[in-house]
Amino acid sequence: MNNERTQSKNDDFNLNAPTSISNPERDLAEVSEWSKKGYQYLKEERISDAIEYFNKILTIDKNNSYALVGIGDAYRKWGAFQEAVSYYQRCLNSHPENNYTLFGLADCYKMLNQYNKAIEIWKQYLHHDDKNITVLTRIADAYRKVHDFKHSKTMYLRVLTMEERNPYAIIGLGHLYYDFKEYHDALFYWGKMLEFHRDNVDIRVLTSIGNCHRKLKTFSEGLAYFEKALHRDPYNFYALFGLADCYRGLNQQNRSLEYWNRILEQDPRNKVILTRAGDAYRNQGDYERAVEYYERALNIEFDTYAVLGLALVARNQGKHEEAIASLHRLIQQAPSNHRFYLEMADCYIKKGETDNAIETLEEFQRLGIRSSPIIERLEQLKS
Repeated sequence: MNNERTQSKNDDFNLNAPTSISNPERDLAEVSEWSKKGYQYLKEERISDAIEYFNKILTIDKNNSYALVGIGDAYRKWGAFQEAVSYYQRCLNSHPENNYTLFGLADCYKMLNQYNKAIEIWKQYLHHDDKNITVLTRIADAYRKVHDFKHSKTMYLRVLTMEERNPYAIIGLGHLYYDFKEYHDALFYWGKMLEFHRDNVDIRVLTSIGNCHRKLKTFSEGLAYFEKALHRDPYNFYALFGLADCYRGLNQQNRSLEYWNRILEQDPRNKVILTRAGDAYRNQGDYERAVEYYERALNIEFDTYAVLGLALVARNQGKHEEAIASLHRLIQQAPSNHRFYLEMADCYIKKGETDNAIETLEEFQRLGIRSSPIIERLEQLKS
């Protein structure tokens, strides 16, 4: 009986005794110190060390907003956006108004190309700070990514009412109008960047203005901007490509080849550039070099335009049957491409087989696709 009483007292004592003595003041001091260290390590890009200290905080306070946001920021810096999202969402469950969490979460969704989710989170952020220009421009950018012209334009213009020379809004409007093929409007906004910054304008503005002129086929005007960009960076792909394409548009094949080949010096396996260079050699009548470049492209992987180029070389050399066979294979692979039918019809015409040319063009029409070049060519042949 005495043993039972003794055992009972011992049990009571063991159940009531804490395994460690809680000290709220000490815990608060440690949390504060660990939080400072965690964020300092974040600044120093010591991501693993930062996460270690933030996790220490969570052992004491599992809903601590500084630690949850800190780990989210750490994973975001690492590019581990899904992991970051999980910590930001944990924080929002306990702290739904936390601005740092909203900003980090929206940025992760943007990096994951989930732009509609990013927009919704940034809108929540604006409930607390509707004058935040960074957030407003990011919302405008996200709307642009989902091709919502109206809302994107509204947000960019809202920024410009607050800060007339904001470069992100001005450049964003340029990209927005460019994406929607409103090239004159795009030129207006990118021109503002030139006006505001003159010789210090970002090289991407120069190539963007050049690209507008390429699209408008004002090639001579585009050349000047690509040349300025190339002067800044002699290896800039967009400047080299723009110059080559402008000279191609001006039918100056020699000059275009100069820049196609400069790109190939840096990237010899770029099959798009190989086919463009092949086209330039073909248009000059240098069929041997054209075939060499087309075949180099095809040795990398199948390329429709390289096969088309070889077919056109064969046609120009009078090898009509070879050209027709190649074009027939291309039509089987891409039956809706009207150019293949036009080129095949031209081969038949050169052979003196007008009926076959007409049949080829009518075959395209039977697909139910309207093509002005096909209709015009048919009318010429039938007349």
